[in-house]
Amino acid sequence: MIMTADSGVARQNNRRPAKEGWNTLFIGANRYSRQPGEPEPDMNALFPVAFLVEKNPGAVVEPHYHEAEQFQVVVAGSGRMGLHKLDGVAVHYTGPYSSYGPIVAAEDGLQWFTLRNGYDHGARYMPAERLGLREGRARHQHREAAVDVPGVLSAAELARLTATTGEEVLALEADGMGAWRYRLPPGAAVSGPAPDTGGGQFWLVLEGSVTVEAGQSLPRHSCVFVAPDAAAARPLAGAQGAEILCMQFSRRPRD
Repeated sequence: MIMTADSGVARQNNRRPAKEGWNTLFIGANRYSRQPGEPEPDMNALFPVAFLVEKNPGAVVEPHYHEAEQFQVVVAGSGRMGLHKLDGVAVHYTGPYSSYGPIVAAEDGLQWFTLRNGYDHGARYMPAERLGLREGRARHQHREAAVDVPGVLSAAELARLTATTGEEVLALEADGMGAWRYRLPPGAAVSGPAPDTGGGQFWLVLEGSVTVEAGQSLPRHSCVFVAPDAAAARPLAGAQGAEILCMQFSRRPRD
């Protein structure tokens, strides 16, 4: 299974008001998109979810945790996430039942993608949910990583590239979790890690455009989900090249 989401289509059809900003669903379902009475997905099943959060200047998301493993990719604005200062592209990873925050938007606001490979019931805010966190810690250790992704190239700079490059953003761990950045000149393709080494992958276009599996061209901030049992994705850069992130979840049994 490979799923794609065009950023232009998502913004046009799925952008909804949310607390202190906006929420745009790209793939899957979250609390803003589920209909009243609709049954919740199985927490143990593979269930890719991707959405863009846009927070107004000064907005604050209090410390909390989620039941699902997730990546967050900051793509615009500035502020901080816990003690991590945000000013440009950054990747933040948290495992299940790993409390983090607060997230604070600066005067230019803050935008980030939330990417998950399983359904989540929503943020569990501290300290009210401390008991649930303690119970979850019996099964999951606190796991968090944050790293800046500096020097994202402009479309004009990508168009002048002559060779494909790749680098590790989050070091590959024994259970398959990791993240990588690739820069592709116009018309070049790249293969990422084998999907069956992890629990699914999200690819995010930071700049330029890509085509996946001879499908439609996906512009900046589009995303792709690759299931663990799928063939490796091979994004093909468009006429201006592409800069893309690949983020891979950890392996764990799923229905």
